[in-house]
Amino acid sequence: MDVRALRYFVEVVRQQSFTRAAEQLFVTQPTISKMLRQLEDELGCTLLIREGRKLHLTDTGQAVFQRGVTILQEFKQLEAEISDINDLKTGELRLGIPPMVGMQIADSISAFRQRYPGVELKISEFGGLTVQQAVLSGTLDIALTALPVADDLPLNALPLMSHPLCVLVPRTQAWLCRTHMPIAELAGHPILIYNEEFSLNRQLMRAFQASGFTPQIAVRSGQWDFLAAMVQAGMGVAILPEPICQRLDKTHLLWLPLESELVWKLGLIWQEGSYLSKSAQAWIACCREFWPGETPRLSV
Repeated sequence: MDVRALRYFVEVVRQQSFTRAAEQLFVTQPTISKMLRQLEDELGCTLLIREGRKLHLTDTGQAVFQRGVTILQEFKQLEAEISDINDLKTGELRLGIPPMVGMQIADSISAFRQRYPGVELKISEFGGLTVQQAVLSGTLDIALTALPVADDLPLNALPLMSHPLCVLVPRTQAWLCRTHMPIAELAGHPILIYNEEFSLNRQLMRAFQASGFTPQIAVRSGQWDFLAAMVQAGMGVAILPEPICQRLDKTHLLWLPLESELVWKLGLIWQEGSYLSKSAQAWIACCREFWPGETPRLSV
């Protein structure tokens, strides 16, 4: 059923005149007459009966009028809601982030909320591999994760930032004279590392293998503060991104640059070829403002 035809019919009934309805709707009277005939043909019944200058509704016409008023009200509300969504006055953004990157994007989240206060931001914290699957399944609209992602995944990626990795050790005399640590030297130490669901865990394991050794894994965790506490307790050494190390207790812990080509590279990922919501597009634009100069990899 053509919504315009329904709108014309309802207005004719309200005005009790084809001419006045045409004036209200800014169309010609023949246009209204044609649309109403098409509506009656589609429904297979007569809706209006003319008696002189009066218009009478048939029983079917009365039902169509009553339902039509409700439908047009709902349609008007739908148009208003769509307009609000397109203008980002309302909406929802389902964003995934690894637990240790919240501090890296706190300012951009604050700016997004100030710019679009009507958009509800739903943040889920999972490891990088988990958020990748959530984006692919449609559970999340977009996610921040460690890059690169696997080449065979249908994901778009926008690099945002990169930071060096450091080896976190206890602040003891044995370590104070050191200025860096080669990755191969980690073979001689118990290692505290992230859970398997973290992209950085996979990258580190590949780097260990490329350096010719299998690491002595002492503890796995998804919480960087717990790993730091275990280092301080003498359980082993951990590999953490430099910005996280900067937040730790310098009186008890020391971090040495990891001598490796491996870096902590973060970026946004979203599903390739799928619909990207207005709120997700706005989030990408906001991140571009905070981290300008990066070139997106649009087909991963």
